[in-house]
Amino acid sequence: MAIKTFNLPDPGEGLVEAEIVEWKVSPGDTVKVNDMVLEIETAKSLVELPIPWAGTVKELLVEVGQTIDVGTPIISIDDGLGGDDAPAAAPSIPGEKAAPSEGASEAILVGYGAKAGATARRARKGMASAPVAAAPTETEQVAAAAPVVEPSAPAARVESPTAVAPSTGAVGGRPKAKPPVRKLAKDLGIDLAAVTASGADGIITRDDVTNHATGSAVNGAAVQGDSAGITTPTAYRTPFGAGEREERIPIKGVRKMTAQAMVGSAFTAPHVTEWITIDVTKTMELVDRLKGSREFTDVKVTPLLVLAKALVLAVRRNPGMNATWDEANQEIVQKNYVNLGIAAATPRGLIVPNIKDAHAMTMLELAQAIGALTATAREGRTQPAEMSGGTMTITNVGVFGVDSGTPIINPGESAIVCFGAIRKQPWVVTDADGNDEIAIRHVTQLAVSFDHRLIDGELGSRFLSDLAAILADPAQALVWG
Repeated sequence: MAIKTFNLPDPGEGLVEAEIVEWKVSPGDTVKVNDMVLEIETAKSLVELPIPWAGTVKELLVEVGQTIDVGTPIISIDDGLGGDDAPAAAPSIPGEKAAPSEGASEAILVGYGAKAGATARRARKGMASAPVAAAPTETEQVAAAAPVVEPSAPAARVESPTAVAPSTGAVGGRPKAKPPVRKLAKDLGIDLAAVTASGADGIITRDDVTNHATGSAVNGAAVQGDSAGITTPTAYRTPFGAGEREERIPIKGVRKMTAQAMVGSAFTAPHVTEWITIDVTKTMELVDRLKGSREFTDVKVTPLLVLAKALVLAVRRNPGMNATWDEANQEIVQKNYVNLGIAAATPRGLIVPNIKDAHAMTMLELAQAIGALTATAREGRTQPAEMSGGTMTITNVGVFGVDSGTPIINPGESAIVCFGAIRKQPWVVTDADGNDEIAIRHVTQLAVSFDHRLIDGELGSRFLSDLAAILADPAQALVWG
């Protein structure tokens, strides 16, 4: 038989590590080429990884909750074919690409893996003089690449009953449970370390989790989230005042990347923020009409859609807003396209996927794109490529009932628009004869933060004024469009 080891592929976008979220297979399972075997979380998104070979799962080399480097061996597959095991099973060195074995094809994931033409690793100088026997063994390489995985674990799996060590219910300090059971515990907010295992070899079963949940509810004990720390923040999963007085949550994944990006943006680009309060009653009337339109039956129509279209038109009139500062070359790079970012709050942190070439889309196409973008973001399935290349962003704080804010510019861009809550308020309305009266109108606030190195107050003010003009009277778009 031939044992092949699959290493964590390079997700690109400068990401060098990922956290193991969930295994979708177990040792002994049969897999086909491109079957999804693992879910990982990078600093930007959740990603499912397919296996490039067919065969039987021999061993899972990393545990759920571990953070590992690119190139670390993660799973071994017995393909059922004869041949020398060592070349097929040898993991690649972390940070380098592995050359595919003869007669086998390596699956290249979209946005992952080797670049076109890079099908094998270049031979190093002196390779011919270095004997093959001097290469580290499979166990040594696995231990060097992922020290958290105990090298002795494979040897301990002896079928003889007398050779089995007493069950402790954990491996390397982590409870033993199958992925579906881990997911159940995560959904119920239960720490598997606190669950008593009743399964063979100390494995926690589904009944163990449900019994623990029932017992905790009866005893009034506070339950914690999964120790992997990838669910919602503690403030949302632990009742205030319950459990320990303080809890430390590891900063990793999307939240870590967001923190670094925001600090870099705030202390690199000199931010200026301007506000405007506008009557958007006509926008609300347009939204109502679109909801009843046959063309928009299958899409969600919201004021955000109108703002997105207005932003594209306002950028066309004020192209200097759609630019970026190139410090290295001391140039302003003006972009003649709009990749419109929509900030989305997810349990794993704030992400900003963007709609490519939004400037070329109709209102209906924009509605479809926004719907797909937000649905994917809420499921945590946004890919790194969908979050790169943005030119301008909208953050919609109005969905939380917030009037406005001072948003921080998304790195790589020069402006961000903040959309506040729309409220019914008294407003001074002037009729055709010039008479003023008080009326109940839909009112909102818009704010725009911009990089004052390349956008001065005049340009920023004109852009914000144009946005407000379209939201106040969407018919203005016919004049400017």
